[in-house]
Amino acid sequence: MNIINSTPRADGFYMPAEWEPHGGCVMIFPERSDSWQYGGYAARAAFVRVASAIAESEKVTVCASEKQYENARRMLPPHIRVVEMSSNDAWARDYAPTFVTDGREIRGINWGFNAWGGLADGLYFPWDKDDKMARKLCDLYDVDMYDFGSFILEGGSIHVDGDGTCITTEACLLSAGRNPNLSKTEIENYLRECLNVIKVIWLKNGIYNDETNEHVDNICAFVKPAEVVLAWTDDENDPQYEMSRSCLEILERETDARGRRFTVHKLNCPAPVTITAEECGGLDTMDFAPTRTPGERLAASYVNFYISNNAIVMPFFGDPADEPARALLAELFPERKVIPIPARDILIGGGNIHCITQQIPLRGKI
Repeated sequence: MNIINSTPRADGFYMPAEWEPHGGCVMIFPERSDSWQYGGYAARAAFVRVASAIAESEKVTVCASEKQYENARRMLPPHIRVVEMSSNDAWARDYAPTFVTDGREIRGINWGFNAWGGLADGLYFPWDKDDKMARKLCDLYDVDMYDFGSFILEGGSIHVDGDGTCITTEACLLSAGRNPNLSKTEIENYLRECLNVIKVIWLKNGIYNDETNEHVDNICAFVKPAEVVLAWTDDENDPQYEMSRSCLEILERETDARGRRFTVHKLNCPAPVTITAEECGGLDTMDFAPTRTPGERLAASYVNFYISNNAIVMPFFGDPADEPARALLAELFPERKVIPIPARDILIGGGNIHCITQQIPLRGKI
């Protein structure tokens, strides 16, 4: 693995859209006891279901700690690769490499990771093992790497259309714990150089009470160029209503990098999902404080889905909104099978299916 002393834009590399062909997917086996309740058994079972669904059409690699390696190998199907690799938690989207391509080869980007805010408002300490994973995975996949470790960014904070447009949120990228010494313009310039995009669209907010400072991958996602799904609620008394309405207003007045108006599909959220006292009782404390409190609202959204080569792997919450969400995604992706996964046990950890996965573009065109 070589470190490339350049930028993707300068070398003609770009971040492809998630619906473009994948060579594989990487995940991390969960184990952290202050993230995953009651020893993480239910969470690991949910991760296995996600990995198995994705592995129907692309090669999945699951990274597991030395302690969890044998459990992962036993629980996962034999066609899913398991490698021993240390981490602090299990959010592959945020600290696995962001992969870019020039149509012939792929390269990885190593961003700086500080647990969603560092000492300002990060979620745990230390995060040193997570911050090393991008480099380790570039070695594992035998790809060269751009090192932007001085720039704090998580993969869940960006969405691209592969055609010059990036969407992100001000709440996240302008937060005090990320890059406080950089202006909005300077941060945007990083995105342009690293992702090779022409235009960055800034939504103000994400999902209510999203502890990542409101990652874009929970509120809005491209389904094709100039077409997005937006997490929505019709309940004007829900704090999510104003947050989603603000996003809608921005998208309706913006155009993408090619000057096209956006088609916005409202993807209604489930009713507010809150954590129970029993679930909180299964979580260890961190620094002598609980990581969740009974009745706390979790950031549940159907937008947090994964696009595999042949499927849409989406979260279900046991809510009446599950089936309408599935039907809309089936309509938007008619060439893919929609695979719903009961995802409450993932959500308790703080994210969902898109958050625990990172796609690897196909090496070269097919």
